[in-house]
Amino acid sequence: LLERGRAEVRRYGGHVVAGEVICAWRDGEDFALGLADGRAVRARRILVAAGLVDELPDIPGLEQRWGRDVVHCPYCHGWEVRDRAIGVLATGPMAVHQALLFRQLSASVALLCHDRPAPTGEQAEELAALGIRVIEGEVAEVEVAEDRIAGVRMADGRLVARDVVAVAPHMRARAGFLAGLGLHPVEHPMGMGDYIPAEADGRTAVEGVWVAGNTTDLAAQVGAAAA
Repeated sequence: LLERGRAEVRRYGGHVVAGEVICAWRDGEDFALGLADGRAVRARRILVAAGLVDELPDIPGLEQRWGRDVVHCPYCHGWEVRDRAIGVLATGPMAVHQALLFRQLSASVALLCHDRPAPTGEQAEELAALGIRVIEGEVAEVEVAEDRIAGVRMADGRLVARDVVAVAPHMRARAGFLAGLGLHPVEHPMGMGDYIPAEADGRTAVEGVWVAGNTTDLAAQVGAAAA
């Protein structure tokens, strides 16, 4: 997929340079991008479309199963995990909502509070009404047997049997190299991660620097990010 995209760029007269950008700065009227190998590239304009990084909680076994039986979205992965025992690992304020969505796909859903407080009030009542178990306590490890999740081991030694773990990652725009231009990722209003704010057309607060795709829209899936 990457090679096909790069071939299209070349057909339009663009140049594809292999290298990791680690910094950016003003160079007179232009910009300069510093590469990890010591080279620098000059540009009149910068368009950042470097995507994002999914940062998962530091729980042994979680990252190794990411994209297999550790999933993040009921709309993206729900059909594949329907009717299985799902554990929703709380990572932010939307965890209860995530558990309610997965409950539409399975009768066996548990909310794993991990390092967050257990829901109270109306949220607790809603979870109870739908039969969603609330498991308090820290998750210490994701246990795997025969190349599939067997459950999550709690810090107190309990094993909560689960087939699937759903977790909302912290999504971080891959744009730290813009700091030299005064552009820094900021926390998204919905708490889903860090992004570079921009106008609807991608224009940033720095004239001549533009952002596109997941660099500025953390929730954009492949089609929207590419568009």
